[in-house]
Formats: sequence, structure tokens, C-alpha cells
Amino acid sequence: MTAKVIRLFPTPAQETPLQGLYLRQGIRNQPPPKDRAYVYANFIASLDGRIAVAAPGEDAVRLAEAVTNQRDWRLFQELAVQADLLITSGRYLREYAAGARQEILQVYDDPDFEDLKEWRLAQDLPAQPALAVISRSLNFQVPSSLVEAERPLLVFTTQDADPQRIRALEKQSTQVIIAGEGSISGALLTKAAYELGYRWIYSTAGPKVHHLLLSGGVLDRLHLTFASRILGGRPFASIVEGPLLQPPADFVLQSLYLDPHALDGLGQLYAAYGRVSRD
Repeated sequence: MTAKVIRLFPTPAQETPLQGLYLRQGIRNQPPPKDRAYVYANFIASLDGRIAVAAPGEDAVRLAEAVTNQRDWRLFQELAVQADLLITSGRYLREYAAGARQEILQVYDDPDFEDLKEWRLAQDLPAQPALAVISRSLNFQVPSSLVEAERPLLVFTTQDADPQRIRALEKQSTQVIIAGEGSISGALLTKAAYELGYRWIYSTAGPKVHHLLLSGGVLDRLHLTFASRILGGRPFASIVEGPLLQPPADFVLQSLYLDPHALDGLGQLYAAYGRVSRD
């Protein structure tokens, strides 16, 4: 991680270390909106906009391994370590239990990220962020590692959720929160999180949850890594999945860095966008 990246925006251009890049941007220095948590998200995509692809002969998509890399993963961890609460989904936990998903529940679980553990403790924060699961069906199992660690776990669901599943989750020391009627509301979710003391939320979930946050007008910052590869393939999985956003969610570029060393010299771009508020 010693090779430097180049800041392209804001100008003037200059070299800067990759390690600590997103820590220096200071998510926790961003003022939270009134009466709700500040929400940020992160994706890595190919040049043709794919974040996930299906293997030949399969319909289900998986993380696009052709674009994932350790340099982007370092920055993913730098964003996660700044959060009070990490958002994931019931689908992720189902695939996690089957051993089919990358580990995102544990922050700095690699010795190379020991400095992030030290950073978090220096901020007088809990060792790990709390977790939030977004699920209508509640069709998932809570990983035993989370139960044993007594790590705070919130589940956001809808009014028509199965009462038996709610009781089963609550027996595992899980707090179940109703955040919508037919669908989960981003506004209700972030307001409830704020009232529980969670001020900064990092969404590690996929394109459907991303749509939920965008349509609710509660995604404040978006980090995008553009890997210099074109993948193709069907089905097409991009950073957002859902109905047309009306009005569109508007963002403005806040920073852009070129990493010429990633992907064996192909390079990638790290972009950060801030939401343009319509309030």
C-alpha cells in the first residue's frame, strides 16, 4: 500500500499516500443532517458499470472478482471504521452463512489493518460498529459470531413482517424496528438510528438497498471506485436497482484520485460525491 495515488480534484494535482486517504477525508467531521443519521455508501464498478456478474450458466450474480483488489479494499475498510452502524441485508447474511460472500461484517480483520483498529480506539469508539440488517422477509439466521460477541444488531423491517420471526430474532438479543408499511423507508430507518444514538451510517449493502436510500433522500455521500476493465455479461448489475428515481438524485463531485498502481498497472479512479440537498 506504499505506492501513492494522484489527486486530480480538487486541483492542483498532487501525490498523496493511499493509506489513510479516506480517513483524511473525515466522514465523522461531516455535520449530520437534522434529526437523522448521516449516510454514506461505496461501490467498485467496471468501466461498463458492473458491480456484479453471473458465472457462465448461472443466473445469480456475484461480486465482480475481476475488478476487486486489495487497494480498493483498504479504502472500503477506512470507510467502515468511521461508522457507528454498518448496513447490510438479509440476502447477504443468507449467502454469508453459505460461505458465498466476502467478509464485510468484521472491520480490520486483517493484520494489515491494525492501524485502523488503533484509529477507532483512539476516537473512543466501540471496537466494531453496530450492524443493521434490512429485510422484509426476515428469512435469515444471525451469525453465531455476532451473538457470541454481543455486538449490537438492529433489524429494520415492515409492519407486515412475520411476528414469529420477529420474536425469534428478539430472543437472539436483536432489536427489531418497524420502518415502513409495504416497504422499508430510508427516512424512518435513519431517524430511528439517530434516536438510538447512531450518527454515521455506512451502507455496505447492494443496489436494492442503495435505491431505498436514494429514493428516501437520505444518502449523503457516495464513494465510487472505477476499475479500468470492461466486463460485459448478463444480467446487468449496477450500483442501483429499482424504479425510476423521480426526481433524480443529484450529486456533485467532491474529490477524485487516480491510482495508477491498481490492477497490475491498469489503474483505477476513486471518486467521492456529495448529495445536493433539495431541502
